[in-house]
Amino acid sequence: MTDRPDATSAPQSHSLSNAPVGLVAGAGSLAQPTDQAARRGNAHEFGADEHARDHRTPVGAAALLGVLGVVYGDIGTSPLYALQSSVNIVGSVAHPAKPWEILGIESLIFWALMLVVTLKYVLLVMRADHDGEGGIIALMSLAQRVCKSPRFRWIFGLVGIGGACLFFGDGIITPAISVLSAVEGIEVSIPSAAHIIIPVAIVILIALFSVQALGTGTIGRAFGPIMLIWFLTIALLGINSIVHAPEVLWALWPFYALQFVYFHGWLAFIALGSVVLSVTGAEALYADMGHFGRSPIRYAWLFFVLPALTLNYLGQGALLLRHPEALANPFYHLAPHWAQIPLLILATMATVIASQAGISGGFSLCRQLIQLGYLPRMRITHTNAEEEAQIYLPVFNWLLGIGALLLVVSFRSSSALAAAYGIAVTGTFMCTAALAMVVFRRVFKWSAPVVGVVFGFFFLSDTTFFAANVLKIPDGGWVPLAIGVSATILMTTWQRGRNLIRARQQADSLPVASFLARLPQSRTLRVPGMAVFLTANPDQVPTCLLHNLKHNKVLHDHVLFVTVQNLDQPEAERGHRAMVQELAPNIHRVILRYGFMEIPNLPRALEELNAIGVEFDAIQASYFVSRELVVRSTLPKMSLWRMWLFLLLARNSIPSTEFFRIPPDRVVELGVRIAI
Repeated sequence: MTDRPDATSAPQSHSLSNAPVGLVAGAGSLAQPTDQAARRGNAHEFGADEHARDHRTPVGAAALLGVLGVVYGDIGTSPLYALQSSVNIVGSVAHPAKPWEILGIESLIFWALMLVVTLKYVLLVMRADHDGEGGIIALMSLAQRVCKSPRFRWIFGLVGIGGACLFFGDGIITPAISVLSAVEGIEVSIPSAAHIIIPVAIVILIALFSVQALGTGTIGRAFGPIMLIWFLTIALLGINSIVHAPEVLWALWPFYALQFVYFHGWLAFIALGSVVLSVTGAEALYADMGHFGRSPIRYAWLFFVLPALTLNYLGQGALLLRHPEALANPFYHLAPHWAQIPLLILATMATVIASQAGISGGFSLCRQLIQLGYLPRMRITHTNAEEEAQIYLPVFNWLLGIGALLLVVSFRSSSALAAAYGIAVTGTFMCTAALAMVVFRRVFKWSAPVVGVVFGFFFLSDTTFFAANVLKIPDGGWVPLAIGVSATILMTTWQRGRNLIRARQQADSLPVASFLARLPQSRTLRVPGMAVFLTANPDQVPTCLLHNLKHNKVLHDHVLFVTVQNLDQPEAERGHRAMVQELAPNIHRVILRYGFMEIPNLPRALEELNAIGVEFDAIQASYFVSRELVVRSTLPKMSLWRMWLFLLLARNSIPSTEFFRIPPDRVVELGVRIAI
């Protein structure tokens, strides 16, 4: 620990006025401590962050292999379907696309990789880290922190939540389309076995989601080498094809992209909806920055992944220039017949890795939203005792799994599923570009014209890609939109319900100062032991304490009022985990702060109070919590259907004691009826 005051020294008073506005307590309960609360009594602020990470990751072989295995799985398997889907817009096996059309689509894909991935994400957006963390939620929190207007904070929150919900849609579609596109190689290698494509894909997906409980620690070490072999293989296949038709290299000149757009007009606009499939997974570069650091991700992209992808796309284009009939599956036709089955096996392994990356990212994002109070508490299991980021959420995992299986059964091919893929990706791109405008203007102090030109261009291009995919709504584009809208409704309903509960609790509660003033005259019987009362509002007496006094007529000798505050930053600052105040003899207020990348552990945090002279025995302590029974009031503030949805979520939320890792045999629950 750092800056820990000596237990025998006089305590110092600390103000909470610098705490972020809108802190979330109790995984969904809002608590806004005031300066007045901080000044009452003496306060200790202490607690080093036991999970603090150094984000200055060295660029070594191990780091680069880890990046290849986790970050680039999704975008690295896009060559399986991206070019084929794009060329199918202007041609077919029966009516082949013209050479200049193939060069035009190749050019569009190359410059999409350069502008969207390289320039936007790798060189610009990845600069906007929030204490080393990246991703749409971290960017949203950063934008909210530099904004003083509550209205704009709400708007930024809505944009971030919208992007997160679309990311969940992406997380469902990615395993389905990746596994399907790989298994479809059976049709090329063994045409007579085409009927087993769907069953094999289903078996792979079930196995993939079944092993999530084991964690990614062991298998993760194998991801990097497999993806290294994958990228080397697709690069060599591309080079071998380019040698036989080097004229495809003209596609690197943007003239062919502009020519394709100029002569095809509306058809080119439609083709953009498939071209964007080549940049799926770009958001993962930013989202996984907290795990690997900025430099390894950048070096891996610029010097290995980008060249390998470019060579493979150009190689597919060269193949189509020579053999237009290869459009049936240009990726697998790059390989000689003897290598197609090994390539099928390698592609299947690569797509499973790509799916794993999306699933793990979904776990992290879901945890962040739970900590920020947008989702009800779920059971979170740590699959690695040393790595805090390796977690498993059973309910969320199988929601993703069931969704992916339904998509495979419904769409039955990667080309049909591609229509559903683009909207989720481009929608997240738009949300990221909008939030980046705010961050680069307010945090990096870029001038308004520069921000407008740079990110205005990216927002316009993202909007163009999104609009092109809107045309696919009848063919499957409605899937990610339905997922995104449903998830947004769910999150806003949960947040609204929790806000109403907090408001009702505050209206019915008793101020701590009033309670302490009456305590000496109340003749309340004090019994040996320590009681920990969990409360969302540190200035109000916990309802469970009042109920305990009402029914049991006793109060323990040592009392702790504990409030958990979830900060709008990845981790609590080192040395500022907890603030402790002595309100009365042997009665203390404890405020524990956790970032949205952390999971609270109350017993461990409270044990550290012994360092400043506050006795705490985790084995002997009793934890008192309120079990809320929410009912509809005579003047309801929520519509009937939203009330039903909120109650459904509340019933399926795990108890706060389990979420805070409190031993179940030390818990005392007292029922509270709340009308909203």
